[in-house]
Amino acid sequence: MMFASDLDRTLIYSERALYEMGTPLNKRMVPVEISKGQYVSYMKAIALDSLKELAENLLFVPVTTRTYEQYKRIFIFEKDIPITYSVTSNGANIHYKGEILSDWTKVVQDKLAEQCVQKEKLIDLVNRHALPGTMKIADDLFFYYILAQKITPETKKLIGEIASENGWKMSLQGRKLYFMPAPVCKGEAVKFIQKREGIQIAAGAGDSLLDFPLLDACTQSFMPQHGELAEEVQARNLYTVTKYSGADAGEEIIESVKQLYNRSTTPLLENL
Repeated sequence: MMFASDLDRTLIYSERALYEMGTPLNKRMVPVEISKGQYVSYMKAIALDSLKELAENLLFVPVTTRTYEQYKRIFIFEKDIPITYSVTSNGANIHYKGEILSDWTKVVQDKLAEQCVQKEKLIDLVNRHALPGTMKIADDLFFYYILAQKITPETKKLIGEIASENGWKMSLQGRKLYFMPAPVCKGEAVKFIQKREGIQIAAGAGDSLLDFPLLDACTQSFMPQHGELAEEVQARNLYTVTKYSGADAGEEIIESVKQLYNRSTTPLLENL
């Protein structure tokens, strides 16, 4: 069995996100990420212990929009939790035991050339709308804005349509507004790992619209109630939505996957 999960605002949380979601940083939480000598992300200690236990019994795959360099700041994946595969840059890269899988990279590059405009053209189109924030480019592949203030629903809809018309997708995650080439997809990366490992049962978790393909690729999927994804698809009852928000949702997701794993490994008792 595999557990493929998004990280930020699903399993781990910045201090700002914890406060926004009603589970402010407290003594029950532990740091999991360090940047520039400072702790920047956390999770509940009990959730970390449960994740350690899970990762010892199934294939846990972190799946993130972060670049590999940003992902490596999460130190629990080096000292606490065994990682065989990691998916970064929203599915553009798969690392196996720390080494990039070049056969997957070629699949992605071929799709990019066929299905979407180059990022420079989309950046030009989006910048005409003067978004209030700083733009950053990641992995020379996609770009995002760190917004200084909220954008209106009308602006979000307009630039989302511009992205879609040019073979890209857009996702708003907290203050970050992402623009991602449509062929770069967490779900396809997860399917690639499933096929490579011969795995039939996969649990997934994620909070944003960029996680939709990931959840769709899994046999059982979970999403925190606070996420962008829950707002969009909750009414369709596609996935299991957590009862709790913030760090409590992260713990709830891990416990739900533990229960799923236990059921999958318990033999059926017949003729009792």
